[in-house]
Amino acid sequence: MKVAITSTGNNLESKLDQRFGRCSYFVIYDLETKGIEFIPNPSKDVQEGAGPASVQLIASRKVQKIISGEFGIKIKSLLDSLKIQMIVLKEPEKKIEEIIKMLNN
Repeated sequence: MKVAITSTGNNLESKLDQRFGRCSYFVIYDLETKGIEFIPNPSKDVQEGAGPASVQLIASRKVQKIISGEFGIKIKSLLDSLKIQMIVLKEPEKKIEEIIKMLNN
């Protein structure tokens, strides 16, 4: 199963980005292969539609769960329709590395 994590940077020391649609990076973590991919968010600076565009990007990577600090109002129904689970983690100081360890336990 693949999990997307919103990240402030492109390494394991980066912290969880509290914004879904406007996060700096998405970390795609594969629980089976333990593979990690950092993807710059092309929608982070767009005027509008960042959330739906980010959902499209995540869905194209066959992700089944997304971990972020918050999700916009329009995103929930979109993710529900794609059967992608939202996990809200209100810990902005949490490092990507720590989140991955949590997922593996």
